[in-house]
Amino acid sequence: MPVSEEVLSKKATTVMPENPRQTDFQLVRVKSTWCRIKKEEAICNSEDKITISQAKIGKSVSDIGISWTIEAPISFCYKVVETCSLLDPANSTLLFGHIIDPQQLEMAINREREQRRFIVMDEIVDEYYGSKVRKYFEANNVHYKILSLPTTEETKSMDLVLSILQEVHNFGIDRREEPIIAIGGGVCLDIVGLAASLYRRRTPYIRVPTTLLAYVDASVGAKNGVNFLQCKNKLGGYTPPVATFLDRSFIQTIPRRHISNGLGEILKMALMKHKGLFDLLKSHGKYMLDTKFQSQNGLVNHGDAALKTTRLAIETMLEELAPNLWEDDLDRLVDFGHLISPELEMKVLPSLMHGEAVNIDMAFMTYVAYERGLLTTEEKTDIIQCMKGLELPVWHEDCNWYLIKKALVERLKHCGGQMRMPLPTGLGMAEIFNDISEDTLERAYKLWASECKTAVEEDFPIH
Repeated sequence: MPVSEEVLSKKATTVMPENPRQTDFQLVRVKSTWCRIKKEEAICNSEDKITISQAKIGKSVSDIGISWTIEAPISFCYKVVETCSLLDPANSTLLFGHIIDPQQLEMAINREREQRRFIVMDEIVDEYYGSKVRKYFEANNVHYKILSLPTTEETKSMDLVLSILQEVHNFGIDRREEPIIAIGGGVCLDIVGLAASLYRRRTPYIRVPTTLLAYVDASVGAKNGVNFLQCKNKLGGYTPPVATFLDRSFIQTIPRRHISNGLGEILKMALMKHKGLFDLLKSHGKYMLDTKFQSQNGLVNHGDAALKTTRLAIETMLEELAPNLWEDDLDRLVDFGHLISPELEMKVLPSLMHGEAVNIDMAFMTYVAYERGLLTTEEKTDIIQCMKGLELPVWHEDCNWYLIKKALVERLKHCGGQMRMPLPTGLGMAEIFNDISEDTLERAYKLWASECKTAVEEDFPIH
């Protein structure tokens, strides 16, 4: 769009400060008071305890005014703990496993005041494990409140968050020593995480995932959120839990399709980062589905395929998330499978689960990578066959060309005007691309539809 002369003239007359005088300060606390000292000044000797903050204040004075620039680093520390028999009353992990400092741990264990916990549990999980959770807290003399709720994509809203907060307020918790506990799938963990981040601006919370998808994805990062205006996770924030407690025994009670759903997220990390993980899924995927990721060897058998798969999935995910918890860098390999899937998933609710929608997205992007010359025919075929072996869908009739274009337009809007498209450049290797042409996308779509739609119809004939 041409720029008018009027706009140019306005730009020309904009007053800019001349020769601003910049002073940088560090912040020092003596006794209970913070004060500024110039960055180059020495800190005076004092018998009182002195604390130096990492925060900084810059002061700029010019002929048109004064400004202050505040640099205040935010630091989070949280634990991801793998354990067995989490609900055994003799296992103290659920009560004290989030505490890192040994002195604080000793104080918490020995304090005379009654332990109290507020627990939000998915209502289906409550049917399977509610009695065990209640027995756990009763055996440990904990005063508790369990809020059992339907946590699905259809109920994932601010209304549910507010109803949780009302119950938290009624129960009354210590905002530092009594973390809220979320027990359920990824939706439950997301909702409770957002509620905790809002209550008194930040209340600690603990995640206990009960599905494979939540185990390797929602439970290990910082994000939480709810759906809004028919858009997936449109409202949310970045507040990690104080701890996530992982116990694979929960997975044994979920349906086979839910396990396949979680394998979609694991396959994402395999394709982006780790060929060894891809090989595990390819060779042992059906066995892990059949056994529901259970092992008779506890946590010590390093040869166990299910154990190796979940650990590699978590470690590769943490490698990508930990340096970029607040998504300051929008070039994210973990976005693979998440360019088209949010639009598709919300359109067809509840027919597709999250990991299934992600896998359909990944299947299409595999063809995009192939058309761009990043994958060989053999690699493309290997990936699609692995997806089918994991019982994941590779095509959906509602993922049409119109929806794909719409989803990619939305992608541009919230990614700073660039596509930032993660694509595999081999098995276990990937890069971010901003120059994939519409012609390449259209050729990929036609080939994807011709091969994967036909394969679906052959496997599941339409009567």
